[in-house]
Amino acid sequence: MNETEIHGMVAEVKEGKLSRRGFMQRLAAFGVAAPTAWHILDFHGVAQAQSLTAYKPTKAGGGGPLKILLWQAPTLLNPHFAIGTKDQEGSRVFYEPLAGWDNEGNLVPFLAAEIPSRENGSVSADGLSVTWKLKPNVKWHDGKPFTADDCLFTAAYAADAATAATTIGTYKDIKVEKIDDLTIKITFPKPTPFWADAFVGAAGMILPKHVFEPFKGAASRDAPANLKPVGTSAYKFIDFKPGDILRGERNPDYHIPNQPFFDTVEVKGGGDAVSAARAVIQTGEFDYAWNMQVEDEILLRMERGGRGKAIPVSSGNIEFIMLNTTDPWTEVDGERSSVKTKHPTLTDPAVRKAINLLIDRDSVQKFIYGRGGKATANFVNAPPRYVSPNMKYEFSIDKANKILDDAGWVRGADGIRAKDGKKLKFVYQTSINAPRQKNQAIVKQAAQRAGIDIELKSVTASVFFSSDVANPDTYSKFYCDIQMYTTTMLQPDPERFMLQLVSWEIANKENKWQGRNISRYSSKEADEAFQEAQNSLDPARRTALFIKMNDIFCGENILVPVLARTRMAASSNNLVVQPSGWDLDLWMLNAWFRP
Repeated sequence: MNETEIHGMVAEVKEGKLSRRGFMQRLAAFGVAAPTAWHILDFHGVAQAQSLTAYKPTKAGGGGPLKILLWQAPTLLNPHFAIGTKDQEGSRVFYEPLAGWDNEGNLVPFLAAEIPSRENGSVSADGLSVTWKLKPNVKWHDGKPFTADDCLFTAAYAADAATAATTIGTYKDIKVEKIDDLTIKITFPKPTPFWADAFVGAAGMILPKHVFEPFKGAASRDAPANLKPVGTSAYKFIDFKPGDILRGERNPDYHIPNQPFFDTVEVKGGGDAVSAARAVIQTGEFDYAWNMQVEDEILLRMERGGRGKAIPVSSGNIEFIMLNTTDPWTEVDGERSSVKTKHPTLTDPAVRKAINLLIDRDSVQKFIYGRGGKATANFVNAPPRYVSPNMKYEFSIDKANKILDDAGWVRGADGIRAKDGKKLKFVYQTSINAPRQKNQAIVKQAAQRAGIDIELKSVTASVFFSSDVANPDTYSKFYCDIQMYTTTMLQPDPERFMLQLVSWEIANKENKWQGRNISRYSSKEADEAFQEAQNSLDPARRTALFIKMNDIFCGENILVPVLARTRMAASSNNLVVQPSGWDLDLWMLNAWFRP
């Protein structure tokens, strides 16, 4: 299929001769994913149809309790402080954005009255502004009205560097104006092709101005609502024990008629992925479990005679290994892994290249993850148009040895390579999880055969992914040489995802380690590519720029991709959920029900 044929089909959609669904189905036949098709239609000004769910309730409530397992337990409930997905999920129980993403990459309104588009005149043709109409008669859980002032406040709150929000990259460069109580206009400094970022999805949850205003900026961490949220969602806060459990009850004033179905919601944390899967699929003790990072063989065995099932959903998530080019063992100005330092051995490109060759991705996929992932050499693996054709992976201990030999790393009497008095000895950390520990062991075994000594470190998931700035073992601190985890792509466009690769997002003491660039590595070329991509209205050029960023970080072996992760959850057989690979698992918790 060529560009002319695509333009012809877009014209048919505009003329009403072809439905949006038909357009997406035709492109799917040629390997073009739904999110990409959505972007093509949006770029050409074709209005987006609102997604429909299967939920057809006759009244709200009556469904009894809903019991959910997040085995990586939430530690706070402010979505703009969430480092790990678990804290975003916990926050989403109570807070809502203007819109979210369904599994086909379509925008679905929550606090918005409608989805902006060029057709309805709310998205400017020059890419410089978008206007959102807000839903009327929405109340915060304390009874106060939701208005445009809450949107303006949330944007200013997140954009304030002193707040140290993880979402600062989304809000810092935009201007949000109040047109009236139920209308806001976002103005961008330059043409912005991906306007659906601020107030959308995981980064878009809106905070109540009247609750958080006294805690903007440096006082942000002192807000009681960081642990006792006041939102607009289908469930009102009851109580929360960080690292353990949170509870909510049905909101009788919820703004969507006849929702939610369940009377209460309980989100339990702790344990591990296998016990969570067992509690849903085998015993039926819980209704739903998030993030089933469990060996596929175990899941299949549970499904054969159990009360539930695994739910695989395609996504842009990536399980990867990160190599530290800063020094995690030397403290400078009160922080380790400071950009003011250099790693004694991992700054050598030959060492990083050798480590990349020691990752047996195919074995990890075949013997550990199965349906849960596919071996890859790319950091960006979805939508398909953004996947680089330039990166390849290979497992070769022989080639790794040759690279190290040629670079002057010589084996000592203990078998460990050294150069200029510095040994190839590394601490490799990840969260406690059986597939990850097996993955670590595979890498360690291969590294030993190449003269590299690796000490394995495993951190409890609730600690590793904690948003606690005082904890030294969080992945954002990166106080080790090598680490491994999954990063999630929570929208069908790579822009926000790629903030992990820009210099102004480097995690450090100044931003309370909330920056999204955990690797600390920066590239002028990558920075420039991102800035251009942000403002390019040419889809092909924008795609090429994101591929360039991917290739810089993967080509330098700073980010060493392992698996493109399938998002895997567990659900009881009698629960209907609304899964999406482009938003949080709990993005549409309001619409879950039992038939």
